[in-house]
Amino acid sequence: MRHMWMRGIGASALACLIPLAAAAGRPAPTSELTAAQIVEKNAQARGGVQAWRKVETMLWAGHIETGNSAAPIVPFIFELKRPNKTRFEIRQEQQKLVRVFDGMAGWKERDPRGGAPSIKPYTPEELASAREAHGIDGLLIDHEAKGIDIRLDGTEQIEGRKAYRLLATLPSGTKHHVWVDAATFLELKYDRESHTAEGRAAIVNVFLRNYRAVEGLQIPTTIESGGANGRGVEKMVIDNVTLNPSLSDARFDKPSDLERPHTLPGVRGWGPPRPESQSNLGSGIKATVCGDPSYLIRTTA
Repeated sequence: MRHMWMRGIGASALACLIPLAAAAGRPAPTSELTAAQIVEKNAQARGGVQAWRKVETMLWAGHIETGNSAAPIVPFIFELKRPNKTRFEIRQEQQKLVRVFDGMAGWKERDPRGGAPSIKPYTPEELASAREAHGIDGLLIDHEAKGIDIRLDGTEQIEGRKAYRLLATLPSGTKHHVWVDAATFLELKYDRESHTAEGRAAIVNVFLRNYRAVEGLQIPTTIESGGANGRGVEKMVIDNVTLNPSLSDARFDKPSDLERPHTLPGVRGWGPPRPESQSNLGSGIKATVCGDPSYLIRTTA
């Protein structure tokens, strides 16, 4: 089947962009540090719990490297607002794709070049995933207040670096593994379960790379995903991060055909012009939504 951008960026498994299997032979948990100590050191490494609590809104401007020759580079804007509002938008030339979640309900808008715009509600699976999204500060910071249980599940080598493997259990019972670098205490990777277009369960690995300080907070600027078989690797590159931009609740309402692009602090537009071969968004992104930034790479239109 032809691999097209809005018909499917990579193998379906979003995150939001994103897939990896748990390692087969896992070592027994170590007693070097407790889960609580690892979480505390992670928060300190990322800038501190109090500093993260002051972030009410966040905006990412960047691009997705899809690995798809039909549309290898696609610019995006991702907006977040507490407690759990998100808006993801791709806009190139006369084409637009929007995914918006207001904390309870979600919608998908697709406005292809020369085609009639369509607005659809999230599917039940997409809603469940969006409601479990990691939010502005992720799984580990303030995890107790979020009802997330964190346990130490051992140590592993991740790309040559020793990492603590944490098991996070969400209030719904959904489980994620999170790998924290034993030296820097920044997250290296997390995994989650997703589903293929055929409905089969699949594990998605998400790698967090190239951390950068933004007003004292450490934020990964590359989010790379891929399946356990090494296929379908895609990359979300965050070119600019804006903390606490002014985002009205209306930005997260059901999309309207009358909406126009808006300018926000730190956003100079939708990226540099691309050759025609790189700006064709195709006819529809197809994939499963997951509750983390990576799902945005493979969003169902």
